[in-house]
Amino acid sequence: MAGHFTRDLTIRQLRALSAVHEAGSITAAAGRLNLTQPAVTLQLRNLQELAGLPLIQRTGEGMAVTDAGAHVLSLIERIEAALKDCEQSLDMIAGRSGGRVAMGAVSTAKYFVPFAIAAFSRRFPKIEVTLRIGNREEIRDALRGYDLDIAVMGAPPADVEVEMKPLGRHPHYIVAASDHRLARRRHVEISELANETFITREQGSGTRMLMQQFFERVGLAPKIGMAMDSNETIKQAVMAGLGIAFISQHTIHHELEDGRLVVLKVRGLPIVRQWHAIRRADKVLLPPAKAMLDFLGKDGWRYLPNTR
Repeated sequence: MAGHFTRDLTIRQLRALSAVHEAGSITAAAGRLNLTQPAVTLQLRNLQELAGLPLIQRTGEGMAVTDAGAHVLSLIERIEAALKDCEQSLDMIAGRSGGRVAMGAVSTAKYFVPFAIAAFSRRFPKIEVTLRIGNREEIRDALRGYDLDIAVMGAPPADVEVEMKPLGRHPHYIVAASDHRLARRRHVEISELANETFITREQGSGTRMLMQQFFERVGLAPKIGMAMDSNETIKQAVMAGLGIAFISQHTIHHELEDGRLVVLKVRGLPIVRQWHAIRRADKVLLPPAKAMLDFLGKDGWRYLPNTR
């Protein structure tokens, strides 16, 4: 080849050849490309010099491509298809036409995170959001493994550098059935819980660890009746009179409103933690995930059960 084909080839040159092939003349091709006739001629001349072969020839029916020109035309088709695919992918990533966000949330957060996702989806209807629910250790492991763009939880893994957006307060209380002997007491001393049976979350749960820290601090070893991996099951067990529970306020919003559960007024409670939207600092967030993180940081608090 007379020139450096792969180095100096341009999209304008290729489109000039394609337009001449489709229109049948340089004049018509210039109209299609919104260029002057000399500009199209120059693009074709430069392209043929790079190819080192004639790519078009004049015939009685107008301009036609040579065999070499036909090979270049097949290249144009592949390039245009690749450019279109790239454009669509960029639009999707930027959120103009869509994209994906992988979220995770500890199980206690499932009482408000879906409402936040629904509000985000109304604002960005073309962005697909997936949500994974698990206990604290499961979500931390997913965050460590780069499986999640964003995790909603209390505290991040200690061994991972993260960026956190605070979402709001997360109170924890001890609750009982409405007919429990301590239900109507104005004050309950810690010592009065010594003989109570606790229904609690499984080992590895953030709520379970927070409960253990609280009782260690006050010097009481609670009597554990059952351990369950579901807040819903714990609530049902407490309402059935099987015991009392240390639990997040955000899991019992409706039961408190309906009077099916009551908060025991135990001295030293509630224990208040913070909800956060968390992402790994070294994970590059694409625009859809960045939009979600910004949304949660600004408006996430609105979807907590006691503010909704």
